[in-house]
Amino acid sequence: MGGNYPNIWHTGGSLVDTETIGKEDWEELQRNLEATIPVYDRVNRVATFGQVSKWRRMVRNRLPEEGRILEIGCGPGSFAEDVLGYDLVCLDPIPEMLRVAEERVNSARSERGDSPATFVHGKAEELPFEDSSFDAVCTLFSFRDWYDKRAGISEALRVLKPGGVFVIVDPAKINRLHGFLGWLWMRTYVSLYARMLYRSETHPWKWLTKTYVSFGTTKDYVRMIREQGFSEVEAKVVFPGMATIWQGRKPS
Repeated sequence: MGGNYPNIWHTGGSLVDTETIGKEDWEELQRNLEATIPVYDRVNRVATFGQVSKWRRMVRNRLPEEGRILEIGCGPGSFAEDVLGYDLVCLDPIPEMLRVAEERVNSARSERGDSPATFVHGKAEELPFEDSSFDAVCTLFSFRDWYDKRAGISEALRVLKPGGVFVIVDPAKINRLHGFLGWLWMRTYVSLYARMLYRSETHPWKWLTKTYVSFGTTKDYVRMIREQGFSEVEAKVVFPGMATIWQGRKPS
């Protein structure tokens, strides 16, 4: 694919690659993510042909029947809103995301008679929780934005109870060609739709495409999850080839 589709890129002196995001770029990423809040769900539905709801159900089906669940990078609460029961904890580094998510999620939980979820400001790489305190940890469309993916995976392992499950959903990139097609999709169709919603050539998805460019392949993260200490690691590329679900288990 040549130089038009690199796995490493530079912005403002910071480095972004398959494992890390530099400080300046990560801070810019947070500003762009916050700007997605008003149209986050609309763009994701269109960008995935409506499959994103199915992928979220697939994650819920991988959770244990009961226990304490942590979602890292909860965003505006799109996944947590439909998590029934559980002692649910949602973490995000963006205060406005947490505010929107708490109102949305706890309103839904109240209507169902579930206890309120807990919302915590924090980062994947420095989880403010005790060791072995969760039965499952999940992250949906957030892993790509972690500034140190190895550190975040290690933290997920630390806070999980022995036998606990770790689930990630993020864009699929089977190989370079598949990644190029994904980049092209985001650069054209998704970017055009976001541009229409924002009525401006400047919109957050234009910047967020960069994190997809630097994101590794499905196999890269299978290997990384194993190297950080998880067992029973597997990955599944889900229809229509736009996302991968990774899963691992903390050894008993």
